Amino acid sequence: MSKVPLTMVGAEKLREELHKLKTEERRSVINAISEARAHGDLSENAEYDAAKERQGFVEGRIIELEGKLSNAQIIDPLKLDADGRCVFGATARLCDLEADREVTYQIVGEDEADIKGGKISVNSPIARALIGKEVGDVAEVDAPGGIREYEILTVQYI
Repeated sequence: MSKVPLTMVGAEKLREELHKLKTEERRSVINAISEARAHGDLSENAEYDAAKERQGFVEGRIIELEGKLSNAQIIDPLKLDADGRCVFGATARLCDLEADREVTYQIVGEDEADIKGGKISVNSPIARALIGKEVGDVAEVDAPGGIREYEILTVQYI
């Protein structure tokens, strides 16, 4: 499996979710299964079926998170030395030339992406267009509505 890039913050969030699933959710599901078994016939017990389905989801998510964390390449944006270029972990302030408005995005891993929070996946069209560019460069993004141009105003490693 290939390495999964994550920022320090993103890796910590995944670790927290994994811890919660293992310590709280597992226990909760086990209790729900026990309660449902106490109700009798399992073949017609909707509570039991729902609890077993929830258990499958929780265990699947635990396996997924453990896999991602074991294959994670954790990158600390504060330690980057990219000479002002847009790289994974960098935060870029951009000017959308068509709309004449400013936006700020941090380039993060897929699991961390949150467009409302200003975090875009490294695999998104905007991030792919920004990678390697510097302040003053114009990045052309092939968006669903056509080509959009963004001028890079600042690049920070925060």
